[in-house]
Formats: sequence, structure tokens, C-alpha cells
Amino acid sequence: MKMHFLEGGRLRMRRSIYVPGAAKEETIELPVHATLMKHPKGNVLFDSGCSPEAAKDPQARWGGVSKVMTPIFAPEQTVVEQLKRLELAPDDIDVVVCSHLHPDHCGCNAYFRSATILCHEAEVAAAQASGAENQGYLRHEWDQPQGFQTFKAEHDVFGDGRIVLLPMPGHTPGMTVARVSLQRDGIFVLASDAAPLQICVEQGVAPRNTWNMDLAAKALADLRTFRDNGDTIISGHDDMQWRALRKGSEYYE
Repeated sequence: MKMHFLEGGRLRMRRSIYVPGAAKEETIELPVHATLMKHPKGNVLFDSGCSPEAAKDPQARWGGVSKVMTPIFAPEQTVVEQLKRLELAPDDIDVVVCSHLHPDHCGCNAYFRSATILCHEAEVAAAQASGAENQGYLRHEWDQPQGFQTFKAEHDVFGDGRIVLLPMPGHTPGMTVARVSLQRDGIFVLASDAAPLQICVEQGVAPRNTWNMDLAAKALADLRTFRDNGDTIISGHDDMQWRALRKGSEYYE
């Protein structure tokens, strides 16, 4: 199985959301990415990043959310365009896994009309709840025609232990990470916003944009245990880590 990290956009946000004590006016640039896994039984995409429309007209696509997390990327820096470099089209993707349903993680879902879309049942319920847009859930980003195949506990995508989804609520009610076992390069945990930055794992401190701080702290503790046992934790938005990863046509296996 080969695993490719793909560009999915880039954001500017207030640094104080992630780093306690940072000045209010200080900002931080955050990469957005998706992960393609070429499994013998199908191509799996973990998260789909930002919609290219958010690059063209952030206010029209995201409304007020674009003021909290400001897009600073070109349409070409999104998942569908990156897949083209691997000679893949949206219909070549068999499964899309949603770590959660915020627009920077599910923004290209609409392109994958032939795929099964997996999402934790609590996350779907949160997105469908009254007032969900105030929590960052934008219906036009997550509500796709084929709907979701939901799960509520640990879920092994192909039943062989290679891609296992682990619920880690905290950032959102249905936040989910993927533990990916590769033959040559070892085990990776795709943490998404359960650990947006590596410093969150190091210090055990969840960012301010968190639904439940106690659950988020537990998720970070669990991720730290995985790390201490030899797993590589891939954060959702850590720029330093992102720069060091193999990306695009380069891969892990």
C-alpha cells in the first residue's frame, strides 16, 4: 500500500487560537492537506481539504468563517488538482474518510460522486443540528447526494488492519483519526484536528476552537501514547512537519 500526502489549501488564522499567550494580532499560516492511500482493495482519501471555490471567493463560499480562517491559496493547490498529478480523477477514489465536517476538511467531497463517504455518526448529527453553521458546519460543503456511511466505534476500512478509523472526539463530537499501517515505513496516525499542531501533542493542550476540552485532552494523551510506542503522528495543520513530508508523487509504503 502506498500513501501520498496531497495539498489541500492553506489558511491564515490567529496564532492565539493554538498558542496560549500569543498576541491577539499575531497570525499563523496553516497548511491544509489530504492523504491518499492506494490500498489493494481501493483508493482511499482521508479528508478532501478546501474547495477551490474558497480560493476564488472566500466570502461567497465560507461567509463569516473566512474571517476566522482566511484562505491564502490558489485553486490549483487543492486535492482534485493534486490528484491529476498522480494521473487520478475523482471517479478513481473509492472511499472518502471525513475526519470531521469543517469546510477545510471536506471541501472537495462534492467531486467524489462515485465514492463511499465515511463519517462518524456523531459528526453527521452535529452537522445536521440546529445552529450548526455557528459551529463551522457549512451545509453546502458536507451535504452530498450519496450521503454518508456512518460508524460509531473503531472501524477497519477493509478488515485487514491497514486503515483503521479511531474516534477521538474533542475538537468536534465525531472527530476521527486514521491509523495507517505500512509495510516499509511503519505506522502513521493521521490526526487531523485531534492534533492540529505537533505542539498540541507535546504539551497536551488543545486549541481554543475546541468543542470539548476534556475529551480533546484525552485524545491528545492517546495520540502521545501512540507516538511514544513508535507511531508517527501527522498533525492536521503543522507547517514545519508539512514541509518535511514527502508530498504529491512521492510516497510512503
